[in-house]
Amino acid sequence: MRSDSIKKGAERAPHRALLRSLGVSPADFNKPFIGVVNSFTDVVPGHQHLRGIGEAVRAGVRQAGGVPFEFNTIAICDGLAMNHSGMKYSLASRELIADTVEVMAQAHAFDGLVFIPNCDKVIPGMLMAAVRLNIPAVFISGGPMLAGRLNVDGEVKAVDLNSVFEAVGQFVKGGISAEKLEEIEGAACPGCGSCSGLFTANTMNCLTEALGMGLPGNGTIPAVDQRRYTLAHRAGETILRLVAEDLRPRDVITPKAIHNAFVVDVALGGSSNSVLHLEAIAHEAGIEFPLEKINEISDHTPCLCRIRPAGEHHIEDLDLAGGIPAVMKELSSRLNLDARSVSGGSIGDVIEEAPFGDGAVIRHAANPYTTKGGIAILFGNLAPEGAVVKRSAVAQEMMVHSGPARVFDSEEAVTAGIMAGKIQAGDVVVIRYEGPRGGPGMREMLTPTSMLAGMGLDKSVALITDGRFSGATRGASIGHVAPEAALSGPIAAIEEGDIIDINIPGQRLSVRLSDNEIARRLKTLPHFEPKIKTGYLKRYAAQVSSAARGAVFAD
Repeated sequence: MRSDSIKKGAERAPHRALLRSLGVSPADFNKPFIGVVNSFTDVVPGHQHLRGIGEAVRAGVRQAGGVPFEFNTIAICDGLAMNHSGMKYSLASRELIADTVEVMAQAHAFDGLVFIPNCDKVIPGMLMAAVRLNIPAVFISGGPMLAGRLNVDGEVKAVDLNSVFEAVGQFVKGGISAEKLEEIEGAACPGCGSCSGLFTANTMNCLTEALGMGLPGNGTIPAVDQRRYTLAHRAGETILRLVAEDLRPRDVITPKAIHNAFVVDVALGGSSNSVLHLEAIAHEAGIEFPLEKINEISDHTPCLCRIRPAGEHHIEDLDLAGGIPAVMKELSSRLNLDARSVSGGSIGDVIEEAPFGDGAVIRHAANPYTTKGGIAILFGNLAPEGAVVKRSAVAQEMMVHSGPARVFDSEEAVTAGIMAGKIQAGDVVVIRYEGPRGGPGMREMLTPTSMLAGMGLDKSVALITDGRFSGATRGASIGHVAPEAALSGPIAAIEEGDIIDINIPGQRLSVRLSDNEIARRLKTLPHFEPKIKTGYLKRYAAQVSSAARGAVFAD
């Protein structure tokens, strides 16, 4: 066992002395040492209850014959970090999380790891660490938040965090009162868990199942459901089996598993950020997965779900309909069924025990919402390396759109412009210098997109950015434009009024400028000066690569 390096032999007597001070018994020195990687924090609603999940995991580890050692990682709440400088740290925290786990696991020679994530960057950061370390591992998330409930004119309606962001736009437009805004605010987040729609956190938790790294139910069982704690106990037991079998993350996260994850992702209509994170995970696993492959998958995979923000269902509804195993069962002809799973056996074995889709929350493959998947990668002279759009959340009338550019060089600038009424129907809002290096940190921009939706402009205004849009975003919001403006990508050459052509079915994103004109304009731009010149973000901006590569640190 790896842990023998800190507990076996006369020369390890000092190590054993330290371990004894923690309550480790002599009998424990013959058992596997399991690291329990918990992202508990009192700051993040998705993580506030994770001490209880950790307790259940530790109990499962002990019952199965292991010795658990719990430690923490950081976690950022994207909702709290939204629309101010704090969001610059969100994506950047993913690399810190991966590094933190590496440092702790290597320094303390754990034989296996149980990961307890629950929010946007924590899940991919931990998955990156798992494949980097390549020691047996299993994931158990904290689970999704339940949707809130609000009485609207005698009818009870579901609301969530996105409802609040959109209500701000309604309030700014004069559509609702301050009292109504506060009523929505008070009902939207009724308790702990990752925000209740198919936003980035829940997308990534669901994809741990498709990747084979999470047990069935990991992505969908609500945070407050007792089944979540039962699953956590089972995860603690499972890690001992994985250690005994020596089943490692790189045995599970293979090219076949990455393919499966994207199939499930586009069928769900998951967050556009999943592209960024799955590419980063593939990179850590040494897997090349070009963005063009995602279009191939999406073109041949039906969209089976309409979960918020694309529709009115929430993750709790997906869970009741059979969860991710039921989704995968509908997609079985498109999946690599021999891909391995930590639940034992293969993905095919997981599917065999699953129910079929209910036909409503999970439509049957023969009767999908659309015949193509919910994610598209756009290419063109505005995005030579690609851009990402969650097409399942785009109104039909915006699938093909041309309009004049309204150019802003920061999220703050575009938010002020929207508040001032500068955006009109038909416009294409361009938000640049918000990429991985330019931001730095590739901020999510839920505030401007939600305000436009609240104003009723999500079906007539498009947005493009070299930054990111939240998984809660709906509308023609195209992010991850690469190369980014800070690297002299074509998006830096756009001027006010330039006509931009968007063709989502055709997977194209272009500006009506010749290559020569784009090159001429780029030559006249001043050298980009980093916005942050101290601390972690200075180091991050110097090391981060293109969004097209997952915004990982450059090799």
